[in-house]
Amino acid sequence: MTKARISASPTRVHAELIRSAFWSRAGLMLLGFGLAILYWYLTVDIWQLPRFRNLPSVHVVFREWFSPNPVYGLSIYTPQYYRDIGYSLLRVGIAFSLATLLGVPLGLMLGWSQRFQDYVFPIFEVLRPIPPLAWVPFAILMFSGTETPVIFLTFLASFFATALTSMLGARSIDPSLVRAARCLGASEWTLFIHVIVPGALPSIFGGLQTSIGVAWFSLVAAEMVSGQYGLGYLINTGYSMATYPTIFIGMITLGLVGYATSILLRLLERVLVRGRDGEKGGLS
Repeated sequence: MTKARISASPTRVHAELIRSAFWSRAGLMLLGFGLAILYWYLTVDIWQLPRFRNLPSVHVVFREWFSPNPVYGLSIYTPQYYRDIGYSLLRVGIAFSLATLLGVPLGLMLGWSQRFQDYVFPIFEVLRPIPPLAWVPFAILMFSGTETPVIFLTFLASFFATALTSMLGARSIDPSLVRAARCLGASEWTLFIHVIVPGALPSIFGGLQTSIGVAWFSLVAAEMVSGQYGLGYLINTGYSMATYPTIFIGMITLGLVGYATSILLRLLERVLVRGRDGEKGGLS
């Protein structure tokens, strides 16, 4: 019984440390949000600085956002609000998934095979600096409807970011590991699956964090130009109709939803990368 208590106490201590660290980080996060809102309030309502005096005040935006009867027709109580969030999430989800499925293998091949890189990388580098908005006319000509062009424009920026970071991850692998695997008789396919891909995973997930952010701001630009519905369309409509609180609601919502997708990616990284490292430690 005494041994059981002794063995359980380190676990309880570890759990308490995790809870303490969580609440500490949550407090700092809330403090950061509070300071940002305070700065907004001071610059617009109190100091009325020249560059900020025409912006809607904090209480106007939040009163509109949480009002059952919003003045400008948009709040958490209106179906339109959730419709626009849903459209944007669906578009980003499709574009980001396609960018990951295509960009990660391409990037790994670029970093692993010098011959493949010699053929493909020059074309990749010519296309990569072209901004997504420059593709708008071609996207409208190439794809029918209104959804596919928006998804294509969102996919482009995310794809290049994913492929580039995956390539850098494959290049960062210690060459001695590759030589050791070849000396042990590993085939090229086995080498790729069991050495290149696991070794590049941390860089891949770091790139996916960048990629999801790029996907969001590319989506907003695409929805402003050629989309119907979505948060970008909402922001652009608010600007056209001079409903400035609506613009702020769309921007804040966009930031919160984008932040939530980044958190999900970090959780997935913890499961796939850190969990794998823990298994290695246990085996050793």
